[in-house]
Amino acid sequence: MITGKNYVGSKLKAAGEKTFKTYNPQLDIENPWVFTEATQGEIEEAVTLAHQAFGTYKNCSGLEKADFLNAIADEVLALGDNLLVQYCSESGFPMGRAEGERGRMVGQLRSFAQMLAEGSWVQAAIDTAIPERVPAPKEDLRKMLVPLGPVVVFGSSNFPFAFSTAGGDTASALAAGCPVIVKSHSMHVGTGEMVASAILKAAQKTNMPEGVFSNLVGGGTTLGTSLVKHPLVKAVGFTGSIRAGRALFDLAAQRPEPIPVFAEMGSVNPVVFLPKALAMNSQKWATAYAGSITLGAGQFCTNPGLLIGIKGAELNKFAEELAKAIEKIEPFCMLHPSMKNSFEEGTSTMMAQKGVSKIAEYQGGAPANYGVQKILTVDGKTFLENKRLSHEVFGPFSILVQCDDEEQLLRIINQLDGQLTGTIIGEPNELKQYNKLIAAMQNRVGRLIFNGVPTGVEVCPAMIHGGPYPASSDSRFTAVGIHAVNRWVRPFSYQNWPNELLPAELQNENPLQILRTLNNIQTKSQVK
Repeated sequence: MITGKNYVGSKLKAAGEKTFKTYNPQLDIENPWVFTEATQGEIEEAVTLAHQAFGTYKNCSGLEKADFLNAIADEVLALGDNLLVQYCSESGFPMGRAEGERGRMVGQLRSFAQMLAEGSWVQAAIDTAIPERVPAPKEDLRKMLVPLGPVVVFGSSNFPFAFSTAGGDTASALAAGCPVIVKSHSMHVGTGEMVASAILKAAQKTNMPEGVFSNLVGGGTTLGTSLVKHPLVKAVGFTGSIRAGRALFDLAAQRPEPIPVFAEMGSVNPVVFLPKALAMNSQKWATAYAGSITLGAGQFCTNPGLLIGIKGAELNKFAEELAKAIEKIEPFCMLHPSMKNSFEEGTSTMMAQKGVSKIAEYQGGAPANYGVQKILTVDGKTFLENKRLSHEVFGPFSILVQCDDEEQLLRIINQLDGQLTGTIIGEPNELKQYNKLIAAMQNRVGRLIFNGVPTGVEVCPAMIHGGPYPASSDSRFTAVGIHAVNRWVRPFSYQNWPNELLPAELQNENPLQILRTLNNIQTKSQVK
């Protein structure tokens, strides 16, 4: 049952007077539930509880935290179809998408639980003392990763499960040993409240400290600003627009004690089509990219918003086939009327730019909140002269840039801002001729794809979901996969510490049987 209240720790509260409702974009009506925005008092209480919980939670064993994360996954699944129906009513996504994304959320939680149970993720390193070393003795030093403290997670608009209340940021922060305060996204707070109830039920079942998790609701910027500025908050996770992510980043940097903001932001995910690949498989790639551009109404951070090729018969044929393929696809519902309006404004702005023309647009009718896909085109020279053409349009949109030659193509890649992904479509023997292109792409992206589409982000240790700014605020980290935990920890050393007082991860006996670096050797051996 949805209460429309805030979870401050395990307690439901609604002291505030400001309220709002969510929206059902499929039905084009407001949902019936009324949500109460968190007050300053509730914010203060949630952060204070998280700070107090940190003193206990950071010392929980890996197995205890693993039990907690697995219990969250179990409780989410126990919500059954009611959770999926709620998700659909606030997102406009179909049931199949809801089921798939719930599976991803549960899978993420279980992957971090598995990481914790194994234990080597703490990167334990031991350098034993050499007291007789000349000219100076060597001290005993032992290092591992330790949690930062309370983390604020901002739910994303386009992934109500996977990047929101119990999504990757929350799962990785809890895995690190950090209590979490979620700022629920205002477009799907009912979904968030149901997931939050599962997290808190799991916390109670596994005896986690009060305040290890809170879920707060706010429709404007006041809540988020208050949380980021609070002196007891130690890090922030965010998925969304460049404008909002940069605002949070600047706010955190201006604090008396600056804190990290790990923001995954805008990306147009450039795709380069090489001539031989188009000559051999033009139809194949046109069909694949028509599907990728329109998938989920284009509401993916990895949506291919920029297609690039070299002028010629091959590119002309590809453009024609892409237009035919994309005009056959029925439009999809967007997340909210505001998303649809922003999409229309973005495409109109692009169309108004000098030298831009339209090569494809769905011609049939579409309901009120459905995004009608569009493909525009422009020549390479014009693209280089107009920075606006490289900006993201969030929705089923892409622009095809037709370059004069490889040199102009390279100039375009080198001029782009940082991106989450880059893709090269080519034949293997053709790729050998484009070493400069590969190097240029590598400098601009977090993940380089060969002969595929960028939509679809596998949750696994080898995945990098991040990239040079503004794709993310810190390109050294990923927001997906178990290594996302590294955002919420810091390295810490013990010098000459009594063995019995060390954390189990660093004790001589290696009671956890984890992999450690012992005097520069990776081993599970004890310290003799």
